[in-house]
Amino acid sequence: MKKFKAHILVVDDDDRIRDLVKQYLNENNYLVTTAISAEDAQNKVNIIKFDLIVLDIMMPGKSGLTFTIENKNKLYTPIILLTAKGEPEERVHGLEIGADDYLAKPFEPKELALRIKNILNKTKSKNIKRLIEFGNVKVDLSKHLILKDKKEFKINNTEKTILEVMINSPGKSFSRDEIGKIINLEKERSIDVIITRLRKKIEIDPKNPKYLQTLRGEGYVLWIE
Repeated sequence: MKKFKAHILVVDDDDRIRDLVKQYLNENNYLVTTAISAEDAQNKVNIIKFDLIVLDIMMPGKSGLTFTIENKNKLYTPIILLTAKGEPEERVHGLEIGADDYLAKPFEPKELALRIKNILNKTKSKNIKRLIEFGNVKVDLSKHLILKDKKEFKINNTEKTILEVMINSPGKSFSRDEIGKIINLEKERSIDVIITRLRKKIEIDPKNPKYLQTLRGEGYVLWIE
């Protein structure tokens, strides 16, 4: 089973760059969420805890620099700035306001991936816990634990397996048959029971789920992007 290294937010108004970076990082086992603007990114960081943010400086509306200033001390999330401007002054200013690194366009995706790896390794060396967070929910797969509103919920191996697969593919629908093959269970009713159990652990209102939703005629989907 493919495991992701970290959850990265890529923010860039250039579709080509955004898609290229996402594809490359996905291929290197990173879970990637994208945003097309600083405003879009703000909406996502308000509900999801990311391990690192790759942020373009020059975008329509709010700039990446403004986003960094507004969020650096609230999020405590490493930020790598991207910009078409390669002048030393621009790089220094980005670092002064709290960015962790800086990469001028055009750049090689491999170089970005190496910079991400180096920053995350430094983060790990500081013993900062790495949790998957969305909304008021924290999922710690290594400890088989979900934390919601200061309450702890243990998850079994079957629940962990389902969550791990769905977290690796946010927004992707999984049919009951696909889930059954993942956990070696054929009875659809039993799968529905497991999903209901998971909803009680991650949803504020399990009867009206926000994250783990049913797609009529398709199956189940986890929305964390």
